[in-house]
Amino acid sequence: MDQMCVRMLRELQELEFALVELNLYLDTHPCDTQAIKTFNELAVRYEQARKAYEDKYGPLVNFGHSGPVKSHVWQWIDEPWPWEIEY
Repeated sequence: MDQMCVRMLRELQELEFALVELNLYLDTHPCDTQAIKTFNELAVRYEQARKAYEDKYGPLVNFGHSGPVKSHVWQWIDEPWPWEIEY
């Protein structure tokens, strides 16, 4: 796994963590417009980062968000499993 792949994956993890935390915060503070704005901005950044990662390295998950298979090869098995990644 090259360093760019690791950096992109790390950015996705950081964005996802922030989105989950904001989601939990908004569960108890649903009228906080600044938190909603930040959540929406991070959600857009996450989708952009996810698309960039998947365009370069293949799907992050084997179903759902990645859409249809984009080639004649099942790419899900091409990258190391999460527990095999060295950070």
